[in-house]
Amino acid sequence: MKALLIRDLRLAIRAGGGFGLGLAFFLIVTVLVPFGVGPQSALLSEIAPGILWLGALLACLLSLDRILALDWEDGTLDLLACAPLPMEAAVSIKALAHWLTTGLPLVIAAPLFALLLNLPSAGYVPLVLSLLLGTPALSVIGTFGAALTVGIKRGGLLLSLLVLPLYVPTLIYGAEAARRGAQGVEASTPLFMLAGITFGVIALLPFASAAVLRVNIR
Repeated sequence: MKALLIRDLRLAIRAGGGFGLGLAFFLIVTVLVPFGVGPQSALLSEIAPGILWLGALLACLLSLDRILALDWEDGTLDLLACAPLPMEAAVSIKALAHWLTTGLPLVIAAPLFALLLNLPSAGYVPLVLSLLLGTPALSVIGTFGAALTVGIKRGGLLLSLLVLPLYVPTLIYGAEAARRGAQGVEASTPLFMLAGITFGVIALLPFASAAVLRVNIR
């Protein structure tokens, strides 16, 4: 499992789907928003939680098609299906590799980007906590979507259409937690809901992804 994780991390970075691409997109969204809505500090502070969460979600979406596509093309998925390692564990490792190369860098960089959008200081900790709790769910759901579309030529658009509706609950609770924190309101309820979503998809979706991959391989 450790060797598979290291391999996926190296492939994610070499294939252009590593943390650099996600961070660059996140930065572009953060920089362009003030140009679109104007330089009003009060308005930027109000919309900052939603914009930051939306930017993080779209940044995660960029590299989803890379999670399984390369393994499908070079036959690695066939080998994994015959390996002693359960397919569910292999899928979980790939989701973890995606989170480490995409989600975790966004969590670390979020406070700096929040500064560009004039997020109130009280909202920094809830923002980071919400991203830390929510971005793993984005990676696991994205891995499920990648399993559904693996083998389809130019399936990136279809993958986005399948995954985006599943991302909506995470986006709602994540942005709400950050918004409440920025307003100085207790944010524990949306954070608990966010954690529930993440633990739920981690418990269920690897089995669904593995089942879909077995069907596609056959």
